Amino acid sequence: MSLKQYVTLGRSGLRVSPLALGTMTFGTEWGWGSEPAVANQVFDRYIEQGGNFIDTADGYTMGKSEELVGQFITERGLRERVVLATKFTFNGDPSNPNAGGNGRKNIYRALEGSLRRLKTDYIDLYWMHVWDMVTPVEEVLSTLNDLVRTGKIRHFGFSDVPAWYVARAQTLAEKEGKEGLIALQLEYSLVERNIEREHVPVAQELGIGICPWSPLAGGFLSGKYKREGNTGKGDGRLDQAKFAQLFDRFTEHNWGVLDALLDVAKQVDKKPAQVALNWVSTQPGITSTIIGASNVPQLQDNLSAIEFTIPAELRKRLDDASAIELFHPYTFFGPAIQNRIMGENSVHAWSPASPRRATTPEKPKANAAEK
Repeated sequence: MSLKQYVTLGRSGLRVSPLALGTMTFGTEWGWGSEPAVANQVFDRYIEQGGNFIDTADGYTMGKSEELVGQFITERGLRERVVLATKFTFNGDPSNPNAGGNGRKNIYRALEGSLRRLKTDYIDLYWMHVWDMVTPVEEVLSTLNDLVRTGKIRHFGFSDVPAWYVARAQTLAEKEGKEGLIALQLEYSLVERNIEREHVPVAQELGIGICPWSPLAGGFLSGKYKREGNTGKGDGRLDQAKFAQLFDRFTEHNWGVLDALLDVAKQVDKKPAQVALNWVSTQPGITSTIIGASNVPQLQDNLSAIEFTIPAELRKRLDDASAIELFHPYTFFGPAIQNRIMGENSVHAWSPASPRRATTPEKPKANAAEK
């Protein structure tokens, strides 16, 4: 693949690069990240290479990320060239219970703030950042449907939600003639493959694209962290207490995955991060993988991750080392039980992250004129 091999996102006409530029590192307001000048260089290099998919959120670096993205797009006159995505959900005023969540009141508040910071009058892809466990899906769906119909957003998607919630929302949209979601943004990497149980199958069944976040597991899969007894040490975010509490990367299983990754990377003469990104980007159901970079050389390495193929035998080693446990009810979907249902000579296509049947929508191919 190349960055210019644009693919349609879900069952929509929105065409995006196979790698999206994540901008959570634009700004230093969180105590880490890139200064505006460096963020500017990263943005420029991504656009120069043909990238067109920019992902941000109203809460990234306390709103600074949106401001910088809006500034960069405006200064270069790129608004019609880029696919601009941002998110809502997190509270913008902790003293106000209606300044957060996925209710209609907060969605309108959040959108107006994002439009102002991004210096635009519409969003190409508006993400619900997190399931708030409170707002009825009907309210979320009708609100986003209205925003599409009025032109303030072009499409919408969900991030970090249960698979049943996705299925209910999309089914209601189809039944009621409303706009449906076109994409899911979910954590996915060699050390976090749990979306293969439910989210990948539901996305394939309903024609929804998947945009993985944290494909390098917060930098763990870059190889910069080293084992220290029962934990690890490096020079990145995972060393900070707040990230260690949210993302426990330093487990025995993950160290085993990293060992396999380092060996495979050596055999294909690529950096571990490039191999890890390549694996995610070429998994079934994946449309556009969100990458971040603190500087231009790091970005260039990441963009090169889709320009090679991992040999089948080495890919199998990564698959085996990172395989997720099949517990109930998934154990019933393997050959042992299915043979008792369909007969011993039946072919069983189901497995995590693989298409379940021939009618599953395939990943769209790029237009030949754009290769």
